[in-house]
Amino acid sequence: MPGRIQSIERAAALLRFLSRAPQGVGLGEISRSSGLPKGTTLGILRTLQHVGFVEQDAETGHYRLGGGMLSLGSRYLDGNELRARALNWADSLASLSGESVRIGTLHKNRVLVVHHVFRPDSSRQSLDVGGLLPLHATSLGQVLLAYDPLARPEDAEEDPAADLPAFTRHTITSPEALARRTATVREAGWTWEAEELVEGEVSIAAPIQDRRGLTVGAIGVGGAVERLRDEDGEPDMQQVSYVRDAARAVSRELGAIRF
Repeated sequence: MPGRIQSIERAAALLRFLSRAPQGVGLGEISRSSGLPKGTTLGILRTLQHVGFVEQDAETGHYRLGGGMLSLGSRYLDGNELRARALNWADSLASLSGESVRIGTLHKNRVLVVHHVFRPDSSRQSLDVGGLLPLHATSLGQVLLAYDPLARPEDAEEDPAADLPAFTRHTITSPEALARRTATVREAGWTWEAEELVEGEVSIAAPIQDRRGLTVGAIGVGGAVERLRDEDGEPDMQQVSYVRDAARAVSRELGAIRF
């Protein structure tokens, strides 16, 4: 039997790393994370860029997944019932809220973004479809954690008592605090996070259920703190109502009886 091809393994590792950083990452950070010399890392990135699997931001120089990589997964994503049933409702939610909309499902202890609607303005935005987000630091992920007893953050998989990685000073980093948050999610039927993944950004999400009453995904909005949080530091309840209504509508599309 032929052996494994090291260059392909390295390229796959870089693609996985970039999938966890939808806003882009610099060459130095990619090199440190992969344990590869900068020259080797740059050569792989340039090759992946040449075939369309990676793209580089002209202003920041950061690398992120390219359109070619997303198109490889389009057959799966287009066939995903959750995405297909949610398309119209996601568009309506973006119009009502004035914010970007993401729909996610659980995949290997992360949030797989299966649909993303841009904020309806002229600002520059990057497509997150196919990206993987952390469970503990996103409202989509916290919803999925709350309703799936087998789900847990990837970094705590070997040691459930280990602290979780911090993305900002607001990130929940202890399993105990995360357990309290998910209990609140189950009680309220929705959740929100303020600057737990990205400084200056807030997200709100609610669960999507199917005909069996199982939570198969989550839908949410994300945007700037000043738009989604009120003067008292609480979430904008009008936006919460938009998200919950959209989640119920998609759940009805999937046959959920309670909605």
